[in-house]
Amino acid sequence: MKGYVHIYCGDGKGKTSASIGLAVRAAGRGRKVLFVRFLKKEDSGEVEALRGIPGIVVTPCDREFGFVFRMKPEQRKEAKAYFTERFRCACKESISGGCDVLVLDELVGACNSGMVPEEEAVEFLKNRPDGLEVVLTGRDPSGRLIELADYVSEIRAEKHPFRQGVGAREGIEY
Repeated sequence: MKGYVHIYCGDGKGKTSASIGLAVRAAGRGRKVLFVRFLKKEDSGEVEALRGIPGIVVTPCDREFGFVFRMKPEQRKEAKAYFTERFRCACKESISGGCDVLVLDELVGACNSGMVPEEEAVEFLKNRPDGLEVVLTGRDPSGRLIELADYVSEIRAEKHPFRQGVGAREGIEY
């Protein structure tokens, strides 16, 4: 069985929610899901709910660094080491743990900000085990990531309470 690569991207809210939907559906069919988050706080609302679903493992994100663009050079260095190791562990665990679905939430953002080397993500996707379904979320995936994906879904902001015009991003922090 072929495992597909999904990318949920765009400037709208709902990328993580879409990946959660896929994870819940897979767990409901008896598949093992590993859910790994990058660049996010541990107190996200979905984390505890996901941890209560049999078949889904959510790895703890035990370090918080804040927004990448606000990090001082030393913080960036620490964050890069942490998130790169987190990615490497997720890859190893998905292979050795008999995982069916690997969700890498905000990995696209981690690659774009230099927190995870994109080349490592590309190599993993190219060489992933047969049958391993992989989900990436985040804004503005590179052409290389898109090329490796089987599904790319864009979630677009049509209306937003804090910005004027469709798709305007300036000055907004999420």
